[in-house]
Amino acid sequence: MPLITFSSPEYKDKTVYAVAGSFTETVLKIAKTNKIPIDFSCENGECGTCVVKVTQLGDKAPMGYHLEEKEKTVLLELGKVTKDELDELLVNDLPSKWRLACQFIPRDEDILVEY
Repeated sequence: MPLITFSSPEYKDKTVYAVAGSFTETVLKIAKTNKIPIDFSCENGECGTCVVKVTQLGDKAPMGYHLEEKEKTVLLELGKVTKDELDELLVNDLPSKWRLACQFIPRDEDILVEY
């Protein structure tokens, strides 16, 4: 089970377990379950309110993550990624450091989520 550490300058860091491979628990759902106050609005990947910075922890190589089209669009609109960066992530199967908490389902690796 991966560990997710939630970090914010306004709150004390909190580390929780996530169920790896469930394919249903988004970072936002995990945060809400554990009373971690990540801002959100639509919960559908369209508004960008829940944008978070994700850093892989540990010695393993980071796992690539599939970005949905609407997530790509929102991250581009927010200026968190460029088109060239998205192309590089896709070609090299690398994770984006910026994600929408309502869309991001953690994999079997420890991560730091900054919100």
